[in-house]
Amino acid sequence: MRHRTIASHFARAVLQGARRYDLDCQPILAQAGITPELLNEPRARIAPEQFALLIQLVWRALDDEYMGFGLAPSKRGTFAMMCHALIHCRTLDKALQRGFRFYGLFADSPRLSLEREGDWVRLCLDESSLRDPEHFLSESLLVIWHRLASWLIGQRIRLDHATFAYPKPAHSAEYDLLFYCPMTFDADQTALTFHARYLSMPLLQDERTLKRFLERSPADLLARPDEGDSLSSQLRRLLSRDCTQWPDLETVADHLHISPQTLRRHLRDEGTSFQGLKDELRRDMAIFHLGQADLSLQQIAEQLGFSEPSAFHRAFKKWTGLTPGAYREKEA
Repeated sequence: MRHRTIASHFARAVLQGARRYDLDCQPILAQAGITPELLNEPRARIAPEQFALLIQLVWRALDDEYMGFGLAPSKRGTFAMMCHALIHCRTLDKALQRGFRFYGLFADSPRLSLEREGDWVRLCLDESSLRDPEHFLSESLLVIWHRLASWLIGQRIRLDHATFAYPKPAHSAEYDLLFYCPMTFDADQTALTFHARYLSMPLLQDERTLKRFLERSPADLLARPDEGDSLSSQLRRLLSRDCTQWPDLETVADHLHISPQTLRRHLRDEGTSFQGLKDELRRDMAIFHLGQADLSLQQIAEQLGFSEPSAFHRAFKKWTGLTPGAYREKEA
């Protein structure tokens, strides 16, 4: 199970636009399996499937793919129609330009554009038409367009830099799960920079694959965290192969053909540590299993390498602010 969980911050952010329209969010949260305790605990995490469902329910209730954060709503189905408009383009460049022109037909839609500079291109977002104090829709639009573009050409577009025209937010640590590149806040513009070679690549998708893609998108694009290609992502994939036998740092360093000191330094540069990665993976696996009915708390503790359930209980509460029983109760 490699899917990362999603911070409760994003669930709270989704609801801000809905509450602007006085929408009763309790039935939506209940249908998504998100209790008030889970929603209001800053350290709590939710499963990607819950987050995708929450987004879809808010879209349905508001009939707005901007979730209440735009000056005017974007009716459900707009994203799908845009995808149908660009799917027959020959290159990614032409597809993106057609997609931007499509949204340009709506007067109050956020504006996206491409700016080229030598071998690099910036995907720029004009946020002036957003009512988005937590920058949730800004983050969402960048993530959606980056992952849509990657899907169209059949490979992940590696980002060189991300800039944001607003101060570093309190949840900035979560940005590492969204963009996997160096980031600058308080910049002149909100944009993603990547190599221009991607723009000339042909589209590898068609109407048939688009139909399957749209069954869960764009909610799935937001809810399915990008594993990226950083060292910490590589280690996460390595550790997830067998979570019953956790290798030590020296064993992992030897597997990667680097020294333990170098491994520690690289992880520190990425803002994490070997123990931190193991704890995050354990936390996410625990949340996944607690959402299922096949394992008891003791079995989950054993699978995650804890010597006894009480140790698992203490660690899980430290990670999420809630007990394993509280997570399982919300799924009952």
